Amino acid sequence: MFSNRTRIFIAFIFLLSLGILVYFHIYELAAVAAMMIILLIWDYFRQGTLVVASKHFHVKDYDKTAASLNEIMKPEWLSKNRRGYYEFIFGGLCLQRQDFEGAEMHYEIAAQYPLRSVNDHVAALVSVANISIRRGNFEKAKAYLQLTEKHKEKITAKMKDVISRLQQELRKESGQQESGFKIKKSGDKK
Repeated sequence: MFSNRTRIFIAFIFLLSLGILVYFHIYELAAVAAMMIILLIWDYFRQGTLVVASKHFHVKDYDKTAASLNEIMKPEWLSKNRRGYYEFIFGGLCLQRQDFEGAEMHYEIAAQYPLRSVNDHVAALVSVANISIRRGNFEKAKAYLQLTEKHKEKITAKMKDVISRLQQELRKESGQQESGFKIKKSGDKK
């Protein structure tokens, strides 16, 4: 919920109050200040700066999004729900920067974790399929589109439309690939 700079500032304030409270022998409030410091540290490892990054991402400020995501030193330490969302946002950031290989990797990881909604989970799967089609990996695209089938009832109409368009494109590309293969085969016989 906080950036690292804000988190350090708040922890410093609590540490200062902890010292003052211990000096005046007010141990109950000193314990509360110590618990708040521990909570801030725990929040850093379990939540990270993901909320801040999400806010920047939704207003399309991709430089600040990247800076906020890079403040998370060990993404594998994030909670299970937050790790998926971290990868989802990072995949979107890579996609905006035309880094399709990075986007594909992050969306694949995001699809392994629970996301906010089924629609977000399907969006991660569809993104991997779309990138795979663009890169010519049709088998992988087909596999990821098949994974979306079990969520058909729970997704939005817009997402269903995207899936059907990708399936049509996949059929078209597969057909072109097969006809190209047949032409090469028949050309070999001459």
